Amino acid sequence: MLTDAQGYALSGATSDAATLFNQAVRAYSLVYRNALDLFDAARQRAPDFAMAHIGKAWLLTLTYDPVLAAQARPLLATAQTLTLNEHERGHVVALEQATQGARAAAVGILDQHLVHFPFDLIAHQAANLLDGFLGRFLWIRRRAARVLPLWSTQRPGYATMCAFHGFGLEEAGEYAQAEEESRAAAEMEPHSFWAHHTVAHVMEMTGRPQDGLDWMAAREPMWSTPDHPNRVHIWWHRSLFHLELGQYDSALALYDRPIRETQRPFGASLTNASALLWRLDLLGCDVGNRWQELASLWDGHADGKCLAFTDIHAAMAELRSGQEAKVEQRLGWMRRTAAGETEQAACYRDVGIPVVEALFAFHRGDFAEAVEALQPIRYETWRIGGSNAQRDIVDWTLTEAALRAGNREVALSLAYERLDSRPSSVVNRRFLEQSQPLRTA
Repeated sequence: MLTDAQGYALSGATSDAATLFNQAVRAYSLVYRNALDLFDAARQRAPDFAMAHIGKAWLLTLTYDPVLAAQARPLLATAQTLTLNEHERGHVVALEQATQGARAAAVGILDQHLVHFPFDLIAHQAANLLDGFLGRFLWIRRRAARVLPLWSTQRPGYATMCAFHGFGLEEAGEYAQAEEESRAAAEMEPHSFWAHHTVAHVMEMTGRPQDGLDWMAAREPMWSTPDHPNRVHIWWHRSLFHLELGQYDSALALYDRPIRETQRPFGASLTNASALLWRLDLLGCDVGNRWQELASLWDGHADGKCLAFTDIHAAMAELRSGQEAKVEQRLGWMRRTAAGETEQAACYRDVGIPVVEALFAFHRGDFAEAVEALQPIRYETWRIGGSNAQRDIVDWTLTEAALRAGNREVALSLAYERLDSRPSSVVNRRFLEQSQPLRTA
């Protein structure tokens, strides 16, 4: 029987389909080149090729977009009818959970699967992305640490596993080791999204925006080409460095050109634009009619039940484009999810709904209400998923709301907290300078 690049048997494959599948796995794990088309090509060459169906199903499921995720279910159904070996059955069982929104259960299955199949890059990538939107990115470190001693530098995907470990280190706050390992991974695999992305995160979290811009500029030919499907997120990180340096016009210019040009029509991609425009709005920048265009792009890509993280960012665009009725509708969807029994119910109830309600209060000028809503949950926002850098938008909003509410104690304490990790940040210094003259209530 044919095997993949890691030595695992491929049921239903042909030689040329297996070659395409290996290319798809490499593309998927690196986030480099079009994995979706490669999985499709493998399926067309060999319709009974189980892992080709499974690989595409994982890719669609992990977009966390209701439109795309729905397309994964027929692929899973097809895979369930095919001859499957033990390795492939593990994927199908995990996918059955993931396509129903049971992400924690899916990760649990994949972790057991990886004990037996430690070189399975699709399973590693799937588990990492599932954990990412369970708010458990730091588990990537542990998952990679369990298997890296079994890998050799000659095994295909070794640099990717090192990059996974590096990102897990960064999210756990181990910044020096994360940077060292990720720079090394980037040297081994120059087109790796994860390695480049992790170094950008380290620069952001340690308050080194100019170093971050220098890192990105030096490697721009390796991350900014059309072969990189998630380059919009790297452009977003670059915009954050400009914000920290007080270069707001430069950040807006990135929004207008590379971010708009490279974002894709699904929720996780559109969050980048919402997150940048909201920050610029908070800083008092005139963003013109950009919100209207972005809000139209969000239609259908966040449904109040798939992922609170995307609903929050969709609500930002709806609010600032003046479509308050859509946010009321969105809150209705979210409340129905919160009242249900799915895995997402508690996250929507405890975090997602309060954040959107706080954004709504901020939008209509009820800044004290926004502070009251956000303060109790700021340590729970990990539950909506995303990285530390992405979730920082909640603290940005809370700090700005405290300033506008004239709440000196809250604004000042948050400014001091932010300056502790990023003392040179123009944004954080602004928070401090604006909070100090306020009168204590």
